[in-house]
Amino acid sequence: MNSQQRRASAAEREAQRVFKQPESKKVLSEHEREQNALRENLRRLRAERLSRESVARDDRGKKNN
Repeated sequence: MNSQQRRASAAEREAQRVFKQPESKKVLSEHEREQNALRENLRRLRAERLSRESVARDDRGKKNN
């Protein structure tokens, strides 16, 4: 091992672990936000599709009468 390189002590490793947690939680929360946005978009698109299908079904019913 080089004189400039040394192994981190147990206390330093623990401090690194503790300080790293909020960053990992931040990444998780970003992922959760992205997933929530995706789900909302899918709900919106599904509602639009169902609305279009309903209108098309009603139009076909009117043409047959």
